Amino acid sequence: MLKIQGQVDRYCDGVPRRHFLQIGGLALGGLSMPSILRAEAQAKAEGREVKTGGLGHKAVIMIYLSGGPSHQDMYDLKMEAPKEIRGSFKPIETTVPGIEICEHMPLLARSMEKFAIIRSLYGSPNQHNSDISLSGYPSGPKGRQNGHPSLGSAVARLKGPVEPSVPPFVGLTTPTRHKPYSNPGLPGFLGQGYAAFQPSGEAMANMKLNGVSLDRLGDRRALLAGVDRFRRQIDRSSVYESADTFPRQAFDVLGSSRLIEAMNLDKEDKSLRDRYGRGSSAPAFGEDAGPHWMDQFLMARRLVEAGVRCVTLSFGSWDRHGANFTRLPIQLPKLDQGVTALVDDLHNRGLDQDVTVIAWGEFGRTPRINKGAGRDHWPQASCALLAGGGMKVGQVIGSTNRLGEVPQDRPVHYQDVFATLYRNLGIDPMTATIDDQAGRPQYLLDRREPVDELA
Repeated sequence: MLKIQGQVDRYCDGVPRRHFLQIGGLALGGLSMPSILRAEAQAKAEGREVKTGGLGHKAVIMIYLSGGPSHQDMYDLKMEAPKEIRGSFKPIETTVPGIEICEHMPLLARSMEKFAIIRSLYGSPNQHNSDISLSGYPSGPKGRQNGHPSLGSAVARLKGPVEPSVPPFVGLTTPTRHKPYSNPGLPGFLGQGYAAFQPSGEAMANMKLNGVSLDRLGDRRALLAGVDRFRRQIDRSSVYESADTFPRQAFDVLGSSRLIEAMNLDKEDKSLRDRYGRGSSAPAFGEDAGPHWMDQFLMARRLVEAGVRCVTLSFGSWDRHGANFTRLPIQLPKLDQGVTALVDDLHNRGLDQDVTVIAWGEFGRTPRINKGAGRDHWPQASCALLAGGGMKVGQVIGSTNRLGEVPQDRPVHYQDVFATLYRNLGIDPMTATIDDQAGRPQYLLDRREPVDELA
């Protein structure tokens, strides 16, 4: 693993760990990069196309709102409901006539023509994990995601890499004590060869740049100089010269600057970074949840430009059994800033037809506010925010009943949305299959009809 040693952090479980900046990466999901490259070579031999070049590909950025966001406090405010249902937030008008959203998301309100909201999402059980949001399948008898691959893993299997030195599936999730929150999307029956590459993961191949620590470097130029020295060393290395094809390719991935450059946010103009915001990798509010790390939205955009087909990240602490109306006014503006900066940036770069953005969680929250001024789990109804992908945006799809309890008009299942995401990626969800471990072809989804309103 290419590790640049940094400061000691303490995670939410109280266990001190060494925090590393890990670049390039020689493994995905714990499998060494040479093994991954062998899998890719096999894919080519089986006739699956591997495109190369610039963005010229379709991509998706999946933002998991860990814990389950409150639909009626974001996009579906119920101002005619009793006080114990509606809460204290007020709606504001958006740039699309007739669409109102929460007052704590003013940037989204001013960009609503670039987004679509689903208010009638259903199909999730009461499970506190990212499974349904990253694969379309909840945990089941066959384990996490009921044994099915996540969207990122399926796309990696069906499409392969765009650029040989850039993994097709990258997970930016950060560690959490409740590990199912930090799942970047599991490979299921596809196996670890199609797991997400995690730049901050610990289960990487054993390779390290010795003598180059963030504490000693101070800036990225010194980091790149360290990489250059490593390149020169491996060029002279007899180990490199004698290695077989796939380990040599692994060295080439490490020596390639494409992924390294994509993760170097200092390449971006300061004003653009300020529009995205910064944040940190620490769990939001010190709770067991995703971070308020707006940098990851920018990282995601840079990664898809570098050739990644699917990027996943988690954001925020949405399991608001208490303090809902004091924490959300802090958290919603952060999400508002990060997601609108990302979508505006994609539009400004002419990438809005190629890159789909989705933000959602595993379920909604109870219509009735509890005694702790919070909302509890509510799988009966949830919400989703989408943009890009050449979709028809500037609209709301579906509705819930007067109290926000259940879908009323146009119920939309999680898998209906996944069918749309696959379609946006150039994969026909009606016909595409992947062989399972027994060699039997499996459809990507049980429900394979995309959401027509987004076409």
